[in-house]
Amino acid sequence: MFAVVGAGFSGSVIARQLAEAGFKVTVFESRNHVAGNCFTERHETGVMKHVYGPHIFHTQHQEVWDFINRFGEMVPYVHKVKATVQGEIFTLPINLNTINKFFGLDLSEEEAQQFLASKIDSSISDPVTFVDQALRFVGPELYEAFFAGYTRKQWGVDPLDLPASILARLPVRYNDDESYFSHPYQGIPRNGYTPIVEAILEHVNISVLLGTEFDPQDVKKYDHTFWTGPLDAFFKYEFGNLGYRTLDFAEEVHDGDFQGCAVMNFPDEDIPITRITEHKHFAHWENHDQTVIYRESSRLCEEGDIPYYPIRLVKEMDVLEKYLKVAGEQTNVSFLGRLGTYRYLDMDVTIKEALELAAQVIKSANHGQSVKPF
Repeated sequence: MFAVVGAGFSGSVIARQLAEAGFKVTVFESRNHVAGNCFTERHETGVMKHVYGPHIFHTQHQEVWDFINRFGEMVPYVHKVKATVQGEIFTLPINLNTINKFFGLDLSEEEAQQFLASKIDSSISDPVTFVDQALRFVGPELYEAFFAGYTRKQWGVDPLDLPASILARLPVRYNDDESYFSHPYQGIPRNGYTPIVEAILEHVNISVLLGTEFDPQDVKKYDHTFWTGPLDAFFKYEFGNLGYRTLDFAEEVHDGDFQGCAVMNFPDEDIPITRITEHKHFAHWENHDQTVIYRESSRLCEEGDIPYYPIRLVKEMDVLEKYLKVAGEQTNVSFLGRLGTYRYLDMDVTIKEALELAAQVIKSANHGQSVKPF
């Protein structure tokens, strides 16, 4: 008998794989619904609302794409993001149009590459902080305009205290491509994420307990426990709290169309929100007379809040190492997912890692071996 803590993608995928292999699995979910922060539901306007903020599915992994398509129809969707800087609207990630409009130029692709090369700090060979990466990535002017203020609002700290990896995820394009992601497989579920996760968990060998907290002391009752909740919470915050950011959403309903795009970022630091998301644009195949928007802002996660993003402060690594050490010493618990491993992971990566872990568990069980922690 296995226990899975959390009914988001990580927990649901590993539960499904184990169930299909013949194992009994009990899934514990503290909220009153499955799908974690990917939870979607119909708003009274008919708009499919991403309740905890927008989630765009994108992956380069064929096996992940095949897996999610087993449980629901994925409609092709190319994510595009705009940013309002000092009253002007630009495209993100930074592309040729962004560079030309921002600097008032008319450069070709090759000229833009040479121009930006003259702006960046090429002496930074091994960026450690967010600022290092930005200066090496786009140079000071674009960093200040598009990233400095937005980052302070989103993460609540000086960019010097953030790791370079946060910015390393975004590309710079020297053509007119406005796609936010470059993965070959991109889409959004036709009926939202919730039915997909419900379908993943629909198996005779899976029991789902909603509104049920799992006490880490209960791991001894199970052959193995898979924990997808916050890493520090499992250890009762023995070494202190790891830093998480939470999000606040101010919902508004308007007639017609509000901003003409799914996501509008606001990098200017004097504007308190980070972005406005317009949910009906995530389902371009639907038509609605009204529209639902979120004015989104970020703050430090406090007790009772929903953790969204592990901050991974540069100065916090010592505490994290202590948690990772004791996590590795557990003989009957595996930690996975964004919160369980305290990493900023996209949905497809959480699915891929859950599939890989499940394969390890099943292989070990078939050879009469105990499950090794992951």
